[in-house]
Amino acid sequence: MLSVRLTAEQDAMLEKLARETGRSKSYYVKRALDDFLADRADYLLAIAALEREEPRYSAAEVRRELGL
Repeated sequence: MLSVRLTAEQDAMLEKLARETGRSKSYYVKRALDDFLADRADYLLAIAALEREEPRYSAAEVRRELGL
C-alpha cells in the first residue's frame, strides 16, 4: 500500500481520464509508475555504459551497419 498526495489539478485530470475510459485511477498511476521506472532503468544503464567508456556509434553508423 502506498499513499500519494496529488495536486487538485492532477487529481481532476486523473479522475476525468478514469471516468472517460472506464479504468481506475490506480490503473493509470500504476502504468505511469511502470513507464517511469523502465525509462529510469534505461537511463541509468546508459550512464553506466558511458562511464565504462564503451564504444559509441552514431545513428547513421548503426543504420549503415544494419543496412537500413
